[in-house]
Amino acid sequence: MLLALIRFVVGVSLLAGAQVAFAQGAAGVQLEDLTWTELRDLVRAGKTTIIIPIGGTEQSGPYVALGKHNERVRVLSQKIARGLGNALVAPVIAYVPEGGYKPATAHMRFPGTITVPDDVFEKTLESAANSFMVHGFRNIVFLGDHGGYQKDLTQVANRLNKAWAKSPARAFAPAEYYRASSEGFAKILRGRGYRDDEIGTHAGLADTSLLMAVAPQMVREDKLRKAGKPGAADGVYGGDPRRSSAELGRLGIDAIVTQTIAAIRRDTAR
Repeated sequence: MLLALIRFVVGVSLLAGAQVAFAQGAAGVQLEDLTWTELRDLVRAGKTTIIIPIGGTEQSGPYVALGKHNERVRVLSQKIARGLGNALVAPVIAYVPEGGYKPATAHMRFPGTITVPDDVFEKTLESAANSFMVHGFRNIVFLGDHGGYQKDLTQVANRLNKAWAKSPARAFAPAEYYRASSEGFAKILRGRGYRDDEIGTHAGLADTSLLMAVAPQMVREDKLRKAGKPGAADGVYGGDPRRSSAELGRLGIDAIVTQTIAAIRRDTAR
């Protein structure tokens, strides 16, 4: 009886310790989890890189939740920030250009997609970056999970760097993040014997596998396995997600995180 009690107490203590460690780890990287004084002290201590994760709320076929990009970039940005060691992560920007609505075009043809004009999107990024610059951050990094606005990120970074020419702050939009998740991951999958008509460009095997690796609850796997091959009318472009897996997705996640960390270190060292 005494031994059982001791084991119970030890177990509870370990669980509590793990929860505290988890909370401290989350607070150490997520800006939203910090108080303003904690943030001030972290910046003074050298955490002067801020990652602005950019997702998007859009359809990704019948079997993937609308918040795919938001959750994926949130999780990956945390991994990247921890790998860098001197970085924090801003709240995810979930409202991005997704097509027109008069008439509905692109992903806006599917219910649940949210769009904003390019100029509004770019102004939002600029405003967020200027806020962080004022508060002492020196490296403001845009990480975009969606292909449609990659040029916007580069344009915003260029404008900010021109405006900040006399300050120590700089903006970056490393192409490696999106390149690793698209072309790079497709190459990895081809090396494992998967065809381009499976890999796809949107909501196919590559896209779905990446999400399974970070947020499996957002994939309707039971329905996916029983379905016929979806097509463009379903919101799946050029691919077939039915053989997607978290195991495959982890290969892509590792490549994205490793290559993005290397790119940010390279760019900020210049």
